[in-house]
Amino acid sequence: MAEFRPEGSTSQVLAELARLWDQARVHTPGRVTQKELAKVSGVPHSTVNGWATGAAEPRDLDQLVKVGVALAKWAIEPALSAREWGRLMAADRARPAPAALAAGAPADAGRPERAAVAERVRVGVIPQPADCFQDRQAAERVQAAAGAGETVVLTQVLAGMGGVGKTQLAAAYARRAWRQGVQVLVWVNAATRHGIVSAYADTAARLGLQLADRENRERAAQEFLVWAETTDRPWLVVLDDVQRPKEVSGLWPPAATSVAGGRVLVTTRLREAALLGADRRTVGIGTFTEAEARSYLKAKLGDDVPVADRDALAADLGLLPLALAQAAAYISNAAISCAAYRQRLATRLLAHAVPGEDYLPDGHRRIVTAAWELSIDHADRAAPAGLARPLLYLASVLDPAGIPQMVLTSPPALEYLASYLPEPAACASGEEASGVDEDMVDEVLRVLHRHSLLDHNRTALYREIRVHQLVQRATRENLIALPGLGPHLFTEVAHTAADALLHIWPPIERDRLGQVLRANTTALQHASGTALYSPDTGVHHVLFHAATSLGDTGQVTTAITACTYLYDTCLQHLGSDHPDTLVSRHNVARWRGRAGDAAGAAAAFEELLADCERVLGSNHLHTLTTRGSWAYCQGEAGDAAGAAAAFEELLADCERVLGTDHPHTLTTRANQAAWRGQAGDAAGAAALCEALLADCERVLGPDHPDTLIARHGLARWRGQAGDAAGAVAACEELLADQDRILGREHPHTLITRGNLAYFRGQAGDMVGAAAAYVELLVDYERVLGPDHPDTLIARGNLAQWQGEAGDVAGAGAVLEKLLADALRVLGPDHPYTLTTRHNLAVWRSLAGDMVGAAAAFKQLLADYVRVLGPDHPDTLVTRDKLAYWRERAASQ
Repeated sequence: MAEFRPEGSTSQVLAELARLWDQARVHTPGRVTQKELAKVSGVPHSTVNGWATGAAEPRDLDQLVKVGVALAKWAIEPALSAREWGRLMAADRARPAPAALAAGAPADAGRPERAAVAERVRVGVIPQPADCFQDRQAAERVQAAAGAGETVVLTQVLAGMGGVGKTQLAAAYARRAWRQGVQVLVWVNAATRHGIVSAYADTAARLGLQLADRENRERAAQEFLVWAETTDRPWLVVLDDVQRPKEVSGLWPPAATSVAGGRVLVTTRLREAALLGADRRTVGIGTFTEAEARSYLKAKLGDDVPVADRDALAADLGLLPLALAQAAAYISNAAISCAAYRQRLATRLLAHAVPGEDYLPDGHRRIVTAAWELSIDHADRAAPAGLARPLLYLASVLDPAGIPQMVLTSPPALEYLASYLPEPAACASGEEASGVDEDMVDEVLRVLHRHSLLDHNRTALYREIRVHQLVQRATRENLIALPGLGPHLFTEVAHTAADALLHIWPPIERDRLGQVLRANTTALQHASGTALYSPDTGVHHVLFHAATSLGDTGQVTTAITACTYLYDTCLQHLGSDHPDTLVSRHNVARWRGRAGDAAGAAAAFEELLADCERVLGSNHLHTLTTRGSWAYCQGEAGDAAGAAAAFEELLADCERVLGTDHPHTLTTRANQAAWRGQAGDAAGAAALCEALLADCERVLGPDHPDTLIARHGLARWRGQAGDAAGAVAACEELLADQDRILGREHPHTLITRGNLAYFRGQAGDMVGAAAAYVELLVDYERVLGPDHPDTLIARGNLAQWQGEAGDVAGAGAVLEKLLADALRVLGPDHPYTLTTRHNLAVWRSLAGDMVGAAAAFKQLLADYVRVLGPDHPDTLVTRDKLAYWRERAASQ
């Protein structure tokens, strides 16, 4: 027999077993049979069959519990405890005999007075189950807390933001309690005190309480509370949608002191201390899990919708049950694909991507965009009044995954919030009331947290505030829609958030604050649209700063993507000749060069320079900066001498236009020294760096990053000029200061560590140099990535010192792998790729392969002549090496 249908039976036990059987068949198809149930539970098949047909009712509690556990496991839901099954059995035994009822006899006829069975009472309308209602992990937590044992919790407060399904979970709990035999169930619309009092008074009347006065509903409500504490009948009261703690004051059902062990379930958006107590437990209700959302959308949309589309839709809507339900209804009503809906969701107002008010799914009282308005109104009226809404406006344009509280307490944010205060009133002392301060902002955040409009966790460093993405979007759209001033106010919010981010951005990023600020800037960029772009004022500087921050922390490829997006947006909204468009072009080329495409960057800078001179003039700071960037990339592309000459010419113009102490003039001097050294004049470069260092310390201070760069240049070129021991000492001192100022993992610190290892090798400690590079490469690959040019250079240096330490074969193996990556990342004509080929040929020759070395140098020479020219120093060196190894190969 494949059915479990005790037809005609009024047994609550058998009804619950039938329900579990149905659920088990849904979740475990094919396995649920009477014989399998008997086998798994250890209960005789004849007994199971009797219960299934209604021919017999359970009399053995132990057998009943075993069958219940087996069915619950198949049904994927918590099993009833022995105590709960016992209550149902007791209720069944207390049922009046069917014959007596048929004869019209009173329920207690022929029994002692205490044995009479009162009518079960149910007051209030329990919301119907949502279509495709999900058995959720949250429901398991509620059931577990309400279970038998010493840890039983008789009053539970389900708290969470609007739209997470608190009422549906409470309704499922209530229906289950009714099936399990609770004698009195009261469902209360608890939004107002009047609603609570009315429900209690109606229950008192239904129970026939002697002192229940229909004319005095407050008195009747109190009579119900007295009954609830003293009755021996099990009861459940659900207070749905408590909006203010004061509405429940004096009306809490006495679950903890009730004789029958009554239960209370509360749903609310509030996370208020006033709703808590020693006998109450808060159960936080969040969004669906990914698995629950996937299961829900599969049930609603069917198997024809690709899993990837369903998962993407769930992510777009932040796993919010209300939003998923309304999206699914919209998709069905419009008969469109999930992908088409996601496109509409991305390009339309949220209110236009859900069903209209007249087409909402059953049980939905409002569209998702209006789900939080009442909470915002309540929060905005709480002290300090008038600040909750504007603070939520600010949070709505930042990163939903985490906003630093210091952003919202920065001077730009405080000034913005102060504009929403009422007109300052005179204090008793005659002074005006103060403005908004950090403590006041913290207080407002607690108000928003208590209303479940955001999560505020002071211990979550740099991510103290989290806001659901749909709350943010609805807040933004409602702001923009304000009559008349909406767009203007939204622009003000966007600029305030940008000012706040920029204000707290540390000049040197030592920890993950920079990462969090970049994430918030990205969120702001996407949320604000064109609000941060203006033909008059240009692009807000925070967007440039965030992109530069990516590159400065080693994320060069990501920086190129960010700068390219910024350039495209500037081009679209500001035009090709706007100064900020030119700046964004410069940044794209800059990071392109840092990523290894020096030749492509140089060509881009050459084109940009012509436009800068035409639009801005030859003496404009950005024109001078572009000249420097062009010269730098020419050097990186292999023309070190040309770069040195270009910087010398640029320096004269910088000193004339900007002055000798201008930061850009000092930077130009540093580049002039670097390329003079690269061109072969190490001693001259060291002398330039020494003079530069003195000026940097005087103008910028000893701890300024540019001063540290000057110290690095001085140590490097002294070492290259022959003072390896002096370079080691200087690098060690510099490294200590960089660790203190920049941090151990800053790209400049990593470069100094590499130079320290290099000059240790030059000073004679080849083994130590190789070991240092092995350790350094771990940090390079973790911080900068395996394909970063600095990582590739470090790998080449490791090969050199491995070979110098005697491991010639190991050096060759490292260089072979490096060459493959250099060809892939940098291309065949990049100077470093050519250098890697040169070094590989050297170590192959030292390993004894003279013929192979001569062939490699011959091919390399042809490429050097083609790429760098016949008179380039590297070309001349390669020509000498070819002659040498040809002679050695011929003498073998």
